[in-house]
Amino acid sequence: MRKQLEENKGVPASLLWTLAIIAGVSVANLYYNQPLLNRISEDLHVSEFTANLIPMVTQIGYAAGLLFIIPLGDLYKRRNIIVICFLLLSVSLFGIAVARNIHFVLLASLITGICSVMPQIFIPIAAQFSRPERKAQNVGLLISGLLTGILGSRVVSGIVGEYWGWRTIFYIASALMLVCIFVILRLLPDMPLNFKGSYFGLMKSVFTLVRRNATLRLVSFRAGLCFGCFLTLWACLAFKMSGAPFYAGNNIIGMLGLCGIAGALTASFVGKYVHRFGVRSFNFIGCGIMILAWCALYFFQNSYAGIVAGIILIDIGMQCIQISNQTCALSLEPHASNRVNTIFMTTYFIGGAFGTFLAGTAWHHAGWGGVALAGIALAGTSLLITLFAKH
Repeated sequence: MRKQLEENKGVPASLLWTLAIIAGVSVANLYYNQPLLNRISEDLHVSEFTANLIPMVTQIGYAAGLLFIIPLGDLYKRRNIIVICFLLLSVSLFGIAVARNIHFVLLASLITGICSVMPQIFIPIAAQFSRPERKAQNVGLLISGLLTGILGSRVVSGIVGEYWGWRTIFYIASALMLVCIFVILRLLPDMPLNFKGSYFGLMKSVFTLVRRNATLRLVSFRAGLCFGCFLTLWACLAFKMSGAPFYAGNNIIGMLGLCGIAGALTASFVGKYVHRFGVRSFNFIGCGIMILAWCALYFFQNSYAGIVAGIILIDIGMQCIQISNQTCALSLEPHASNRVNTIFMTTYFIGGAFGTFLAGTAWHHAGWGGVALAGIALAGTSLLITLFAKH
């Protein structure tokens, strides 16, 4: 008989590490396209602005998946939801690999975004079932897995795209999703359901949570602005690095993702100390670091040292923002953890999609200087919100 997890009784370390790895592998699907946008635009004969719609549509799909799929984790068996989504992911990623026109790539990218939300079912598992003193640290571990997947995706897709073509990474990703299905079926324990009723009642309760909880709205919105700031960089970095003075290939652009390993290390640190220093303090620190990152990216834009320093700083700042705000959100309504995470992460990725679109527009009209200004504006707005907030 399959073992069942119990609330606040602890999650086995082996399961946490497995979920962290699968979270990294699945979230990577959102970011494979970013170092390859210049190659995709050339191969499909579309403009850079049109190619930039691919990551934007993927982020919109992710936000939609968060809103409509993640709440199902409170209503149905999480294992079943995860398996179905991974199966659809395998199909959509294969579709991107064989696509011959931009419209099919955009449709498959939307589906990929919708179904790549599974890590956001894993995080509430850590929040709900870990021992109270380990919750923030375990959430930090899963977010470290997420960030490692984001970083690794850009590195791997950049290298694979440079030597074997941009389509190859999507064939590989499609196969990996099938492997994840096997692992989940073997290892994920049963968990009690958090909601009884209909899907309509479940979704209605999501909007009730939004309406009655001002703190949840606050932490979600300011984190979403910072994620938009973060993706402003990655949405246009391939275009920046492929031109003068760098003329970098996809392998070099992808390798820059390794600079963000500092962010992965920061995630564990923030998870340990967020309760000691407070969510508000980490927001001031995170926003300040992200603004500093954009200053480095603008004033030293023609040197690898400036680009690398900016990437490291923006990753560290993003982890200060995400983990502090997400831990705060998940502590507000423990018995509605999936729905709370839905609200937080939907807002988070709407902010990401907005930042991606803003970056593409700024690049088209004002170049790298416009992109930097957009990034500073997003982080600065989040900083102002924190300045006038109590949390």
